[in-house]
Parts: sequence; C-alpha cells; structure tokens
Amino acid sequence: MTISELKNHFDEEIEVSGFVDEIRNLKWVQFVVLRDQTGKVQITIEKSEEKNKELVEIIDNLTVESTLRVEGKIMNSPSVKLGGMEIIPTKIEVTSRNEGELPFNYKDLSTVNLDTRLDYRYIDLRSEANVLMFQVQSTMVRYMREYLYNEGFTEIHSPKLLGAASESGSEVFEVKYFDRKAYLAQSPQFYKQMALASGFGKVFEVAPCFRAENSNTSRHATEFTSFDVEFAYIKDFNDVMDLEANMLKYALEKTNEVYGERIKEVFNQEIIVPKTPFPKMRLADIYKELEERYDYKIDDSEKNDLTTEAERLCFKLAKEKFDSEFLFVIDFPAEKRAFYHMRDENGILQGYDLIWRGVEITTGAQREHRYQEICKNAKEKGLGEDVKFYLDFFKHGCPPHGGFAIGVDRLTMLLLDIPSVKETQFLFRGPNRIAP
Repeated sequence: MTISELKNHFDEEIEVSGFVDEIRNLKWVQFVVLRDQTGKVQITIEKSEEKNKELVEIIDNLTVESTLRVEGKIMNSPSVKLGGMEIIPTKIEVTSRNEGELPFNYKDLSTVNLDTRLDYRYIDLRSEANVLMFQVQSTMVRYMREYLYNEGFTEIHSPKLLGAASESGSEVFEVKYFDRKAYLAQSPQFYKQMALASGFGKVFEVAPCFRAENSNTSRHATEFTSFDVEFAYIKDFNDVMDLEANMLKYALEKTNEVYGERIKEVFNQEIIVPKTPFPKMRLADIYKELEERYDYKIDDSEKNDLTTEAERLCFKLAKEKFDSEFLFVIDFPAEKRAFYHMRDENGILQGYDLIWRGVEITTGAQREHRYQEICKNAKEKGLGEDVKFYLDFFKHGCPPHGGFAIGVDRLTMLLLDIPSVKETQFLFRGPNRIAP
C-alpha cells in the first residue's frame, strides 16, 4: 500500500515500499523516514530488543536514497511529528542501494543551476515540489478530460508522422521516412477537423506537438503536450469560448478540491476558481485602454497582435476592469492567423486568444468549413499541394465547427507560478536540449 493509506490501518500488519529519505541512528534507537509519491512515514527500531538485531544491522549499513520494502505494524503515535504515526517493523528488505553521493541536494534547489537539474532530471524530480507539480498537472488534465467526456466528446489519437508539413508549412522538423521525407506534427489540427468531416461531432486529443522554433524563452519548447479540442454545429466562435471557459472552471474547481491546500503549502499559490462567462475585449480596445491606464504606447504597426508586454498588462487590466484572471481577446486581423480560421466579411478573424495571468494559453476560432472559401484562404497564404489532402476533407460537406488548444506545460507553469516550462515538462526539449 502507499504511505497515504497507512492511516486507515492502525494496529494492523502492513507492507509498504519507498525511498529512504532520512536516517537517524541514535544510541538506543534508529529512525528511518520512508518516502513515496504520496508522503512520508517514520520507521522506529528499538536497538535494545534482541529480535531487532538483524534490522539494526541493515540500518547500520543503509544509505539515504536507497529503496526499501518494509513489513510491520502501523501505530497511531500522536507524539510523532510526521503524520502522528510510525511503523514498528518486523522485516526490512533493501530493494536497491544508493551507491554514491547525489549530484546535488534536491531538497534545496535554490543554489542549483537549472541546466544541472535538467541533466540529472531523475534526481531533480524527487523533490516534494516536483512530485506535487506533476500530480497537480495530471489532475488538471484529468478533469479537463472528464468535462469533455461528460459533454459527449470522443478522444482521438492522430498520427505524429506526416507526409506533408502541417499548418503553415514552416517551423517543422523533417525526418527520414524510409525512402522519402516526413515531418513531425505541429498540431493535430487537420486531423481534428477530418474527424468532424467524418461525422464525429465532438473530439479532443492530448498529445505531443513539435515546433522547430529556435526560441529560448521561458514559455516555449520544441516539443510540448497540447490539449486540443474541436466540435461541430456551432453558431459562432462564442460557442467555442464558452466551452473553453466552462471546461477550465470545472477543472480548476476540481483540482482545487483535491490539491488546493497542498498548493498553498508548497507553492504559496492559491487556485482562483473563475466565474463564467470570461470577459472579452476587442484587440483595438485593449491597446486603447493599456495606453490610457498604464501609458503603454507602441507603434500602430505592432497593434495587429498582442505583444508580450501587452499580454502581461492584460492580467492587470482584467483584474481591475472585470475582477478576473482570464481575458478573451477578439477581433484579430486575419493576416496573423492560420488560413483555416474563419473570417467575416470585413476580414476580421472569427477567433480569439485567451490570456491567463498575463500569458496567452489558447488560440481558438471558428474554422472555415466551406470548400471554396478555405481553398481561397490557402491560396492567399501561398499554400498549395502541401495542404491538398486537408482541403479534400471539405469537398463533400463539413458542418460549421471550431476549437482550441491549450499547452499543458504552460498551463502548469501559470497555475503554480513556476518560472519556466523547462521545469513543468517531465523532460524538456528545446533548441539546445535533446537529452536525457
């Protein structure tokens, strides 16, 4: 059983396994702290008892970070600071032994270079904060999935090896595929839409995406996990925004119920469960307010998209104007967006960005589903044969639809106030890192 389950089995014989977190070998007693992914527990061995002779010898030769399998009785001991319980062992088996000094102290990362931590990620991930971070990430994804399942969505698994470069055709990784070239998928966008043209109605996918961007910022990676959603029979892109807002509210509320207190304790962060609907503003109105409120001025030529600083200020604006951590930004010009995003008669994109805590977490939109229109859009972007297979999806009828994608690693970074996605990815991949 796990350590967190022990409190339900006082005065019973139990078996538990984990890492040796600490050893205190005193004159008359030995204390060993055992750690697993759910917590820590103290093992107490009285040296004076003859029956413990073999156990004492094992602990005398034990090293911290070795792993143990322990059998014994779990006792309710209020005086023990660690959870008010202790194990009185009858058998201890060393299942693996730490043979050397750790490359760094993972319990105090304040003085450890991040690259060193990433080089020895298997040690870095042993820290309490990192274990909790990935438990929280997993829980957040679980409840986003659960919300969509409850709404009748089907989870799909699309290929990551493509015969043609996806989306814009740029910033893709080329790989050798037998006697020809293939490409790693930038996103499952085309295949999500193919599913809707096939009549699936509502689909989502949680999977890796690959971007050959030589970008070394705190929020970019060359491989990341994307949570992609697409659904049909929408009236307009407001339906897409509503679904995303409701999904995030549900997942944050549920994650807060499970880990809210632990997040406060370990990360000093609070999960703010948002109210819906999320506020929305036109891009032009945002720049107008940023200038009026915060004297943020940029050249008009830059106002066709959100700058990084504008995103950051949007958090402040959303809090002051709407008392919200979230802000939908709408009315982007189509020139900055993918050809498959629908436009209105004035060329305004029928889509949005979602800003959370000053960082963009989503680009979403109603998609262009009309064959003639999407062919025209692709031609304007200089796309031809590379996307012909995709354009064919719309030849024989496709319902109005839209969707969005959320980067799981970036979402985790913002939720827990982690400095970089390098830390929120299990194993980071960037321009200068392809190992371990």
